[in-house]
Amino acid sequence: MGKLLNIAYKKASGEAMIEVSESTISVESGLENDYRGATSVKRQITLLAKEDWESACKSFDKTIDWKVRRVNLYIEGIELKQSAAKKLKLGKEVILEITGETKPCFRMDEQVNGLTLALMKDWKGGVCCTVIRGGKIQVGDDVQILSK
Repeated sequence: MGKLLNIAYKKASGEAMIEVSESTISVESGLENDYRGATSVKRQITLLAKEDWESACKSFDKTIDWKVRRVNLYIEGIELKQSAAKKLKLGKEVILEITGETKPCFRMDEQVNGLTLALMKDWKGGVCCTVIRGGKIQVGDDVQILSK
């Protein structure tokens, strides 16, 4: 079983990530206040595993804040590599289905040169999800894989 470490959203493409300690996820609009949830069926929510982030950043000899990756949920203790079609439960209510790998974009290299390439191996850039069942989440919630 894993843990939800952080939650963040952005109001528009390219804008700064806004970190919150709790939020609501809905089938209709993904993460509350995030611009992408209502516009993308397969990419309503994005997740990044702490273990993958730290592994990708290891070669840069500096600590890089997880928000640089621009994902919604930062978790630990869950293997995301090759996890498409698996379902995740967050907290007591929320169920997400992993739709695939989140491909790193040019914004990664704008912040740290070489980061895009570091994130491309073994799904280190995280995963995209669609919302199966919404509800409230908060930092510290349990995260678990339910099934394929």
